[in-house]
Amino acid sequence: MFKKKKYHHHVLPAFGLSMGFTLVYLSLIVLIPIAVLFLKAATISWDDFWNIVTDRRVLASFQLTFSTSFFAAFINAIFGTLIAWILAKYQFTGKKIVDALVDLPFALPTAVAGIALTTLYAPNGWIGRFFETFGIKVAFTPLGIMIALIFIGLPFVVRSVQPVLQELDQQYEEAASTLGANSLQVFTKIIFPTIFPAILTGFSLAFARALGEYGSVVFISGNMPLKTEIVPLLIVTKLEQFDYIGAAAVAAVMLVISFILLFLINFWQWRISKRYETV
Repeated sequence: MFKKKKYHHHVLPAFGLSMGFTLVYLSLIVLIPIAVLFLKAATISWDDFWNIVTDRRVLASFQLTFSTSFFAAFINAIFGTLIAWILAKYQFTGKKIVDALVDLPFALPTAVAGIALTTLYAPNGWIGRFFETFGIKVAFTPLGIMIALIFIGLPFVVRSVQPVLQELDQQYEEAASTLGANSLQVFTKIIFPTIFPAILTGFSLAFARALGEYGSVVFISGNMPLKTEIVPLLIVTKLEQFDYIGAAAVAAVMLVISFILLFLINFWQWRISKRYETV
């Protein structure tokens, strides 16, 4: 008996042609611009490059950018998961409106968001005036920058965790409850291990988005060197001063550090996913 050959039908006509278009597109959009950035930074000597990236003003902007981005993403990982839980597990009046509001930072221009947040959290703003009574200044401080980064990063966590919660089979929770597990044990032993990789994904996306954010931060930060100046603003400032080499050097360091951090986060996520798959 002759075995029938199995033919695999694909939507796209040919793998080679599709892969060719993919590589060309990624090269034009991603690889070539990044390569040009590194080539521009490589036109100076190592000593000059080191002096640029270790300047006091540059180091202060790096510290501010990465610290505020990390804490903003961490806060989003907590409260974004809570919002995703509410949207996935409960039915209530106005749920569709709340669900739509989550995506508002995606649609709203970042400059508009920055102006709105600055107006609200300024010392004489609707929210800022209440903080002023306790001696807390929000706008034009790192705290204001972090609030802006929380605003633009929240949808990444919610949209990463919400589908996982919606697909989570409730039978496992019911079985654990039948065996005597309390609510805390059900969450820590069953629910949390399932959604933790999605939380890490949302965290990494929010963190990456915050690192490169400019429009919503430039207004509320105050742009004070050594205090509230973020790396994207510093790069723009160098470009406006026609210091293209300095801008390329700072951008190259920013890109390398961001890539390393995201690689470590994704590797950690992969290890955790593998560990839970073998359990």
